[in-house]
Amino acid sequence: MRITRALAAETLSAFILLCFYGTLVCAKYIKYNTGAGVVPGKLNVHLVPHSHDDVGWLKTVDQYYVGSNNSIQGACVQNVLDSVVVSLQKDPNRKFVFAETAFFHRWWVEQSPETQEQVRKLVDAGQLEFINGGWCMHDEATTHYIDMIDQTTLGHRFIKDQFNKTPTVGWQIDPFGHSAVQAYLLGAELGFDSVHFARIDYQDRAKRKADKSLEVVWRGSKTFGSSAQIFANAFPVHYSAPNGFDFEVSNDFAPVQRVKDFIDAATTQANVTRTNHIMWTMGDDFRYQYAESWFKQMDKLIDYVNKDGRVNALYSTPSIYTNAKNAANQTWPLKTDDYFPYADSPNAYWTGFFTSRPALKRYVRMLSGYYLAARQLEFLVGKKSTKYHTLDLGDALGIAQHHDAVSGTAKQHTTNDYAKRLAFGASKAEAVVSSSLACLTSKQSSDQCSTLASTFAQCQLLNISYCPPTEYNIPEAKSLVVVVYNPIGWNRTDIVKIPVNDANLVVKDSSGNNLEVQYVDVDDVTTNLRKFYVKAYLGLSPKQAPKYWLLFQVSVPPLGWSTYFISKATGKGTRKKDQSHLSIQKGETINIGPGNLKMSFSSTSGQLKRMYNSKTGVDIPIQQSYLWYESSEGDNGTQASGAYIFRPNGSPPNIVSRSVPTKVIRGPLVDEVHQKFSSWIYQVTRLFKDKDHAEIEFTIGPIPTDDGVGKEVITQMTANMATNKEFYTDSNGRDFLKRVRDYREDWPLQVTQPVAGNYYPLNLGIYTKDNKSEFSVIVDRAVGGASINDGEVELMLHRSTLKDDGRGVEEPLNEQVCLNNNNACEGLTVRGNYYMSIHKPRAGSRWRRTTGQEIYSPFLLAFTHENLENWKSSHLTKGTIMDPKYCLPPNVALITLEELDDGIVLLRLAHLYESSEDAEYSTMTKVELKKLFAKKRIKELKEVSLSANQEKSEMKKMTWKVEGDIWQEPQAVRGGPVSNDDFVIELGPMEIRTFQLKF
Repeated sequence: MRITRALAAETLSAFILLCFYGTLVCAKYIKYNTGAGVVPGKLNVHLVPHSHDDVGWLKTVDQYYVGSNNSIQGACVQNVLDSVVVSLQKDPNRKFVFAETAFFHRWWVEQSPETQEQVRKLVDAGQLEFINGGWCMHDEATTHYIDMIDQTTLGHRFIKDQFNKTPTVGWQIDPFGHSAVQAYLLGAELGFDSVHFARIDYQDRAKRKADKSLEVVWRGSKTFGSSAQIFANAFPVHYSAPNGFDFEVSNDFAPVQRVKDFIDAATTQANVTRTNHIMWTMGDDFRYQYAESWFKQMDKLIDYVNKDGRVNALYSTPSIYTNAKNAANQTWPLKTDDYFPYADSPNAYWTGFFTSRPALKRYVRMLSGYYLAARQLEFLVGKKSTKYHTLDLGDALGIAQHHDAVSGTAKQHTTNDYAKRLAFGASKAEAVVSSSLACLTSKQSSDQCSTLASTFAQCQLLNISYCPPTEYNIPEAKSLVVVVYNPIGWNRTDIVKIPVNDANLVVKDSSGNNLEVQYVDVDDVTTNLRKFYVKAYLGLSPKQAPKYWLLFQVSVPPLGWSTYFISKATGKGTRKKDQSHLSIQKGETINIGPGNLKMSFSSTSGQLKRMYNSKTGVDIPIQQSYLWYESSEGDNGTQASGAYIFRPNGSPPNIVSRSVPTKVIRGPLVDEVHQKFSSWIYQVTRLFKDKDHAEIEFTIGPIPTDDGVGKEVITQMTANMATNKEFYTDSNGRDFLKRVRDYREDWPLQVTQPVAGNYYPLNLGIYTKDNKSEFSVIVDRAVGGASINDGEVELMLHRSTLKDDGRGVEEPLNEQVCLNNNNACEGLTVRGNYYMSIHKPRAGSRWRRTTGQEIYSPFLLAFTHENLENWKSSHLTKGTIMDPKYCLPPNVALITLEELDDGIVLLRLAHLYESSEDAEYSTMTKVELKKLFAKKRIKELKEVSLSANQEKSEMKKMTWKVEGDIWQEPQAVRGGPVSNDDFVIELGPMEIRTFQLKF
């Protein structure tokens, strides 16, 4: 025992000596100095701790939040937030930024009041900062500007309500290219001082690093110029931490002892930017699962680096960084237009996702317009029900704008979850619409109508002829009552089309007038779609498809409704005069068109030959066909085509058919040309009596891949026009940008992919022009489009690839739709529309703007059965909330009318035209609120920012010096203050104004 004790004593003495002389590392508490701020005259390294938390991608939103399904990806957002809050409280100098409010909101409502109070203190102290602040980090290529505004507002209002904070920084670090609308509308007009992102073209980045122009002043709007500019920071590499400085707990990193490595990396980055400030993005996807792992190492870095003294390291945020850049009084390069398309290497253009998952893209766009209309109706009758509301649809649509959702770049099971969320939200909103229309049309008082049980039905699958209330036989002594709601602020006349089984019907308007009708047989393609997809989507086996489409023209007041009554005609037999008839054309040409616009088709090949407008005299020889690009398979380690990337294999596109079986149907309201291009491509071209455009309905799929070849399907329109490589595409449905084939304004483009590298995102449309005419195409969802040769326009409508493109999703883009618990599957079939029109030079914008608005906000139809006289005695058959003699100007759209939870009403009005776009409509216009809300009295009006989180008058703008900014730009035209006497709102070109009202 003595020997043992003596040995122990000697060992302890030796350990103490070793510890004292530093030979053995001993654990002890060290207080690191983390309190550094900006130091003038030194290189300041701004460490910005962040976690990029995708609102769905490889896993669903729920799986990411709770941390399940970790065999796919180890990620748990609630762990991130739990551990960050604890770590921030350990040191008041630590900072963290968070962007995805959908996740934060979910975490927040689960916290105790004590934790919430602690978090509020962290936010007030500037330790936890909300950046971007939208429900998600939205995509910028495949999103519509109204959706971008809505999802941002959802997040910003939550942050304002809970923390009284207004985000000042855009943080779009992961979207795959960046739009002009993002810069000026979802940036400057939100009150943001800067926007930060990682993904720009590899050639663009190389040039910008060489001339120190990664950071620019971005003026995304030709109309607003410097009045809507923003400081834009493109990262030198990615949004991850510099190599060797990722301290995630699951990583195998070395503890911080490398001051020299830090200084070397900082100096390298300083050589590609201006001023003595650089940003290190200290994070990556789903980092900070255990936040102390990061903060302990950063504490040491800041302490050791600052003791060295050569550079200055500090905890920072993008807003602190932006303030430092602005205070440096530096002159910055000017950036205009956008950052599309994006390529990360010579053969990897991220232009496939412009079209990927076209059914989801259409579902999002359709529900976006529906959400707008549902909120209007909810406001018109007043929020009365907590059971049925539009909140779930707003949440689902907000999530769907995420840059891996509507973009079509998530795994299939995640995409299914997005669609499920949308369907659930839509069902809730549908109840709101039905009950609101019942209340709105009822002659009972508003108190009584709140208890009405709505009998209205709606038909979300109307495009494939599934609409039970119109298919059933109309009961004896009753009529099919059709209420048509118009969510647009203009009087509107259009054709309504519903499926029926009886060709002996009478349609009356609300005044009792018989309307002209037309019957068109339901085609076999639609019948087959209905049989499969009703069962796939609703789990129902529908009865036999209806025999006919019944068409009639409706006229509906602005923000109002009209009622139509369909009943059996007295007497028997089909009313032959209303039947469409098959046309047997003699000669070489088939001419169709009951109105001004005519189209000519070859009677031998069935192909389109010509478009002609008898009113304007515009006459354009034009062909239209379907083709497909063969996808690159990525053999031998080369780049494959996939969900993100469009890479054709280099061969010219394959023509689907040179000779197309054609059927022509004529009638009093519409002429139709049915064309079967192949067993998997069917097209119907429609020319309506009172429309100056052609509606093209396409049905594509299942794309055959049994031959082992991926296919990317396009419709190609070739006009005899001298377009000089130029074409125009929209930015998020708003501004149109000039595109030049094989050219980039910011750098000398090295052309590596002559097709994929000339594709651009479309949300509204595309047009070309020469000195004789304009040819325009408008789309019904986000698609990719291009003009690969002069006079050509092509849209990619569907794609199916057999290989993954190596960008993380690890699945080929080969969508399947299944029945019977996945026992019967087939490739996705897509049905949709695009619209073509021809005009004289500079005359096409009115059609593009007006028709684009009508496509986004279609009529809303609701059906029930009732005795005509009984209905008229108890219901208002026509009405509007507006002064019946008033409508909005033709250059203004009502893009938000929503009653908020606190009784405040949110109103947004948008001018639809750019400056110089139209001689008459690109001017200041006025909206008279007293006439818009003729049945209500406005008590209070307050103008607020775009996301309604601050008063407009409180917004401040930073001033930036810009290289070469010596010329005097035209002054942007904006509306003036609103008088509380007359409540007249002025709107200048492209202006969107947002107001909070109390009635």
